[in-house]
Amino acid sequence: MALILISFFAVVVGVNLLMARFASSTFGGVVVENSYVASQQFNGWLKQASAEQALGWKGAIARDDEGRATLQLLDKESKPISAAKVIAVAEHPLGRRPTTALVLHETRPGTYAAPLEAGRWRLRITVEAQGKAWRTMGEVL
Repeated sequence: MALILISFFAVVVGVNLLMARFASSTFGGVVVENSYVASQQFNGWLKQASAEQALGWKGAIARDDEGRATLQLLDKESKPISAAKVIAVAEHPLGRRPTTALVLHETRPGTYAAPLEAGRWRLRITVEAQGKAWRTMGEVL
C-alpha cells in the first residue's frame, strides 16, 4: 500500500514539474512592464483605437513569393493608400528569436514590403499617411 501511495504522488509531482517546465519555456514575456501605469493610459488607448477604427482603413498582411513581409493598405473606399510611412516590429510568437524592426517600402500603389527572415512572425505595424496614424497586427508564416 505504501508503494502505491508513493508511486501515485511521484506521478502527480512529476507531471506538475513537467507541465511547469513546458509553460515557463514557451512563455514569450510580459505584455506591459507595469500594469498600474498601463491602467492609467488605458482610456487614451481606447480613444486612439476609436479614431483608428473611424478611418476605416484595411490592411492585409502576407508574405510574397520573394519571402518579404507585405502589407496591402486600403482606405474606407477600398482605394490604395500611397506615400505612407510604414514601420513594423516583427516578434517571434514564442520569443525565441530577437525582435526585428522593419521599414516597409512601397512596391506598388498601396502595397508595402520589407525583407523578413523565414518562419512564423507576429507583426505590429504602424502606418502614418494623410496626416493620420493607424496600427494593425497580424502574422506571417
